Amino acid sequence: MTDATTDGTPRVRRARPADLPRIAELAAEHAVYEKAPPLAPGLAGRLDVLLFGTPAPRLRCLVAELPGGEVVGYATCAPEISTWDGAEYLHMDCLFLRDGHRGLGLGALLTDAVSAEARALGLTEVQWQTPLWNEGAIRFYDRLGATAAEKRRYTLSVTDRDGGM
Repeated sequence: MTDATTDGTPRVRRARPADLPRIAELAAEHAVYEKAPPLAPGLAGRLDVLLFGTPAPRLRCLVAELPGGEVVGYATCAPEISTWDGAEYLHMDCLFLRDGHRGLGLGALLTDAVSAEARALGLTEVQWQTPLWNEGAIRFYDRLGATAAEKRRYTLSVTDRDGGM
């Protein structure tokens, strides 16, 4: 992660509790961008529990901040397990920059910060996904040297199955 700068350049830093309303706004923009359903109300509170509610939270959040302090992007990640590799990796769940802030190097700063998180955890790999239609993101990830593996992601709700929760 980059430290605070005095030369007017953007930086990436760990999210703080005061950032949660902005992160929730960015996540809502991210959902619109990815053509997903609207997010359920109260995201900032749920993220507060996941990011700051335990002594050793699994979820990590990094924010891209402009020199004036405006947060214009974020990345979230958490350790996961690959059965095939018999190893843990860092799953980057989200990487998002507001429209107008892409192509400025902030995505690379966020990706570098996520990679640093992986190294700090002793992990050797970061994995993520992006929609197949998101050609800009695909070009960006290709430029980073990432490799793609096509799969289709499924979601299965368990709240209404066999007795529910």
